This record gives sequence, structure tokens and C-alpha cells, in this order.
Amino acid sequence: MAILNNESGAYAANIVQDAAGAPVLEGGFKEIYDKFARRICWIDGNVVPGAFQMNTAWYSAVPERDPIFGEHCHDDADELIGFIGSNPDDPTDLGGEIEFTIGGEAHLLTKSTIIFAPAGLAHNPMRILRVDRPIFHFSVVTTAIYDGTNTYK
Repeated sequence: MAILNNESGAYAANIVQDAAGAPVLEGGFKEIYDKFARRICWIDGNVVPGAFQMNTAWYSAVPERDPIFGEHCHDDADELIGFIGSNPDDPTDLGGEIEFTIGGEAHLLTKSTIIFAPAGLAHNPMRILRVDRPIFHFSVVTTAIYDGTNTYK
């Protein structure tokens, strides 16, 4: 079997290596976001037909806005939200502190974490309190199109 580059072959369109399809961050939020985070990849049904939404980013600083994301819920879709530390000697160490609220309960995260927010459960606000080393963040929403606008208000 031949190894193809990522731009040819029947399934090349299923391989996403950037965040080109991500919704545009508006209202001055892009300037704030760019100071503490760097988006890596974005996929949804607009980027690859049939795909659900996933966003990935590196968090590298404490944002100037607090909280950075406000409370919201997704009535029609479940969500996975992850914060993964980058310490190769202790991958469970988050390398910082994040306060994350789910169902009205505020939790202090200091370890690599995956959170499940079922459809209809309010989650956030989220506060990035400390970043000692980059934190890998991802979110997966089980719907084909999620523009995230309620997150960025």
C-alpha cells in the first residue's frame, strides 16, 4: 500500500490539519483569545460533511478577561471538554489551575481532566487561574454544526 500525502487520495478531505473552518471570534474576543490561546485544529460538518464538531487549542497564559467563557448549555447535544497537561514526566499534572463550573458547582482542576456535559446541563463559567506550562484544551460537541457563539459572549 502506498503512503499518500495529506492532499491526495479518496479520503484526503477527511484529514484536517488546521483551524480554517472555525467560527470567527468577534466583539474584540479574538484579540483577548490570541493573547492566552492558540487554536490548532477545528472540524465540524461544514469542514468535513458528516463530522461532528471538535476544537483544539493550546492555553499558554491567564487571559485578561475573567471569566473567559460564560455559562451556557447545549439543549440538543452532549459535550466533552478536556484540559490536558504537557509535563512529559507527569502527564496527569495540569501545569496550572482552571476553575470550571458544571451544573452550578465550581471545581478546581489541577490534573489532566475530561468533563462530560450531557445535553441540557449548564456548564461554565470557566476561569483560567494559573498556567505554568502549556495546557492542551479540546471540546467535542456531538452535533454537525456548532458555531460557539453562545460561548464567546
